[in-house]
Amino acid sequence: MTPFDIGLIMTGMLLLLVIIGVRVAFAAAFVGIMGMVAIFSMRLGFERGVMTAAKMAGTIPHSKSVTYALSVLPTFILIGFLAYYAGLTKQLFEASKRWLGWLPGGLAIGTVFATAGFAAVSGASTATSAVFARVAIPEMLEAGYSKRLSAAVVAAGGTLASLIPPSAILVIYAILVEESVGKLLMAGFLPGVVSVLIYAAIIYVIAALQGGAPAIGGYSWRERFESVPGTFPIIGVILIIFSSLYFGFATPTEAGACGAFVVLLAAFYKGMRTKQLFLALHETAKLTVMIFTLIWGVLVYVRFLGFAGLPDAFREFIVALDYPPMMIIVCILLGYAVLGMFMDAIGMLVLTLPVVFPAIMALNGGLDVSAAESTLGMSGAACAIWFGIIVVKMAELCLITPPIGLNCFVVSGVRPDIPVQEVFRGATPFFVADVVTVAVLVAFPAIITFLPSLM
Repeated sequence: MTPFDIGLIMTGMLLLLVIIGVRVAFAAAFVGIMGMVAIFSMRLGFERGVMTAAKMAGTIPHSKSVTYALSVLPTFILIGFLAYYAGLTKQLFEASKRWLGWLPGGLAIGTVFATAGFAAVSGASTATSAVFARVAIPEMLEAGYSKRLSAAVVAAGGTLASLIPPSAILVIYAILVEESVGKLLMAGFLPGVVSVLIYAAIIYVIAALQGGAPAIGGYSWRERFESVPGTFPIIGVILIIFSSLYFGFATPTEAGACGAFVVLLAAFYKGMRTKQLFLALHETAKLTVMIFTLIWGVLVYVRFLGFAGLPDAFREFIVALDYPPMMIIVCILLGYAVLGMFMDAIGMLVLTLPVVFPAIMALNGGLDVSAAESTLGMSGAACAIWFGIIVVKMAELCLITPPIGLNCFVVSGVRPDIPVQEVFRGATPFFVADVVTVAVLVAFPAIITFLPSLM
């Protein structure tokens, strides 16, 4: 049996463990260690093979957790929880309601813009959906909106946190493929705007054709402008992060720390108590540990894949296919859409990227290829960023598609009066909107690569 055969068998075991419900972090770590034991035992004997595999797996948590790029995660996560416990989300929603409520479906459109604003200070999709399920759904139901549309808007709007920086999943992608965190975060801005506008257009069409989403009025211009100051803390954080990344006078970690400090000051000004601060810190610690554990487990598996030779074999297979490169990419994206029905977004990416990313780079001509010599018309660095945004957008699909659809379950959990089946049905138009967004980003890659090219 060759290392490649062991790689295939252990990868199949990993998929089986994930399907039966084992956490991705533990399944990946177990399979990675067992795979390395098998490979090293063939070369060195069983006892030395076990010792070598154990030592190699044991060095990964320390070597990877001291990586500076990972320090950006807790700061971005802290911003979101501080904003939530400070009550800034309610003021953001109130401003969106007053400015956009007059449109058909305006309250739902305002919810999308409010979730986008909160996504710009939070990196967690589920947290965004949970927050606005409490804030926005009661107002939409009171205004006469259907339960299905109200819940679906919140579930779909929450997915924007995966794309709009600061995004935890974009940071994880950058770490896994060893790309610039700052450039990837900047690259997510314009695609995030496109997603928001397409969501708003879908809601407008639904409201205009089907009804059930009446416009709300009664707000004077004075009342609208009075709602603006409440959004200043969030706007300030957005400006700090984007200006820091764009002009380069702070690293992503430093920008995140400054943003967290601004939100903390705003939270104290709004009257946040010590108990709420503790809850924000506690939630940040829990989510950070979960993400770090996932990264550690998957990196053990990635180390095993390298010894088994699976990434090289898959790369050679993809490059040798006698099909147009764009057709191959579309097929890979369809694979992500199917896989996303059964796995969470982060787990799906960390398990597939070690194999898929090298293949995409090879398909384009390599990491160092110039735009003129490439297959897809992008340099190697630009292609890495472009594919990152595309694959993260595909990961958003799994947040609103059955049977996993984590955001839909979160919304239904917060609102037990709305069955999860209703949320999934209501999310169907937003699934179509995401497909349209992906098609636009694939057809016009400059939407993704423009801002990073200016850095």
